[in-house]
Amino acid sequence: MGALNQTRVPEFVFLGLTDNWVLEILFFVAFSITYALTLLGNTLIIVTIFFTPRLHTPMYFFLSNLSLIDICHSSVTVPKMLEGLLLERKTISFDNCIAQLFFLHLFACAEIFLLTIMAYDRYVAICTPLHYPNVMNMRVCVQLVFALWLGGTVHSLVQTFLTIRLPYCGPNIIDSYFCDVPPVIKLACTDTYLTGMLIVSNSGTISLTCFLALVTSYTVILVSLRKQSAEGRRKALSTCSAHFMVVALFFGPCIFLYTRPDTSFSIDKMVSVFYTVVTPLLNPLIYTLRNEEVKSAMKQLRQRQVFS
Repeated sequence: MGALNQTRVPEFVFLGLTDNWVLEILFFVAFSITYALTLLGNTLIIVTIFFTPRLHTPMYFFLSNLSLIDICHSSVTVPKMLEGLLLERKTISFDNCIAQLFFLHLFACAEIFLLTIMAYDRYVAICTPLHYPNVMNMRVCVQLVFALWLGGTVHSLVQTFLTIRLPYCGPNIIDSYFCDVPPVIKLACTDTYLTGMLIVSNSGTISLTCFLALVTSYTVILVSLRKQSAEGRRKALSTCSAHFMVVALFFGPCIFLYTRPDTSFSIDKMVSVFYTVVTPLLNPLIYTLRNEEVKSAMKQLRQRQVFS
């Protein structure tokens, strides 16, 4: 163990998104605005739901948790990326790299589980509405949220352990703008084929299993909607379509990045930017622009603050 610590690289160097300083400035401005809007939009959803009693339902409880996860998820990578866009040499210490990797997988896995739970919530609400108050009471919702954080922590610990157990004696250049398992283990001073397959199996199993569960839930929902009234179908489709858009935007990049052995696809960086920067901003936009209840609650909250 002592020999490993002596030969371990002290830091990693990011290649970043580009070496063109003009593009770096443009990216810095664009991503700074995107990150600020992400924090503002998701915080606004959390505050609106918290201060609006009629939104204290399972669906909006899960939505507020989704906004919290999006804030955390984007905050793991975006601030470091923005710093790197202003620096010629973009570095991160070994320990900070491992910490970034851990929290990236924690929040990503928590979001995957939460989106799956939200699909189950919609399935119960639409397909068995009479049993909904008993099946999805607040105690069950809290237990499900605790379970998703526990599952995310276990997954992230496994990914981190598989990464940190490898020897890193150089090179130390990561062709990315943040620390993730695939680009980091490429730098290990040993054969990583078996570790890579274990990592892909772990992440891929979670992503694909949850995605199949989501598809199954929505298939059953769509079939059951034939028995609903026209107004019931419209309301259910509005809610489910917003959720399915978020699922597609999040699961698409996840499945692309984590269900195949690591390769040198140049499109990986573009997919990573969408997954870590853009998606957390789109979630609040999708849910607020398509949800009259949330928009109405935001308007009332703003008026209450003005008059007070």
